[in-house]
Amino acid sequence: MNRTIQALSLSLLVSALAIPAQAQGGDPAAATVQNFYDGLVASMKTGGGTKARYEKLKPVVEQDFDLPGMTALAVGPGWSSIPVADQKTLTDAFERMTVANYARNFDSFHGEKFTVDPAVSQRGTDKYVKTTMVPGTGAPIAFNYRMHQAGSWKILDVYLAGNISQLAQKRADFAAALTAGGAQGLAKQINAIADKELGG
Repeated sequence: MNRTIQALSLSLLVSALAIPAQAQGGDPAAATVQNFYDGLVASMKTGGGTKARYEKLKPVVEQDFDLPGMTALAVGPGWSSIPVADQKTLTDAFERMTVANYARNFDSFHGEKFTVDPAVSQRGTDKYVKTTMVPGTGAPIAFNYRMHQAGSWKILDVYLAGNISQLAQKRADFAAALTAGGAQGLAKQINAIADKELGG
């Protein structure tokens, strides 16, 4: 009997260990942000040049960010009137800029810690994930994430200091370029930003 109980207990323990963390109660939206941070820290630890970090971060950003959705929000109400081919051009440029920005600004590791609050809040169909970056030196910085369903929970916006929408800032920057040069002119400007971040 004791051997049977021990065997059953061991079997249950192994089964529990095999269950992914998300299935044990973690919110999938928080898991997406944690996955991004894991990839970001791995890139920071590898060092190297900006372009090398860019290549390492690109698949992580593609997995965890809703890049078409972010581009549409950054462009604003005029997005729906832009031809599909130009929307694709803008999304590709926006992705380059996003990845290049992370590759340049998080260029090395000095003991930084990224903590993800498991208490995810929900407003309508979106979820909000609170996080904190603790630098090797200096005060902690809040980065909060707006998440929505795009096949899985993906990042739709990032709030610096907890409440400054990065997409709202970009929309203001993009408006003049879109008015002056249309979608192609805006894509050229976004790619120029990416080139500068990459040192090109």
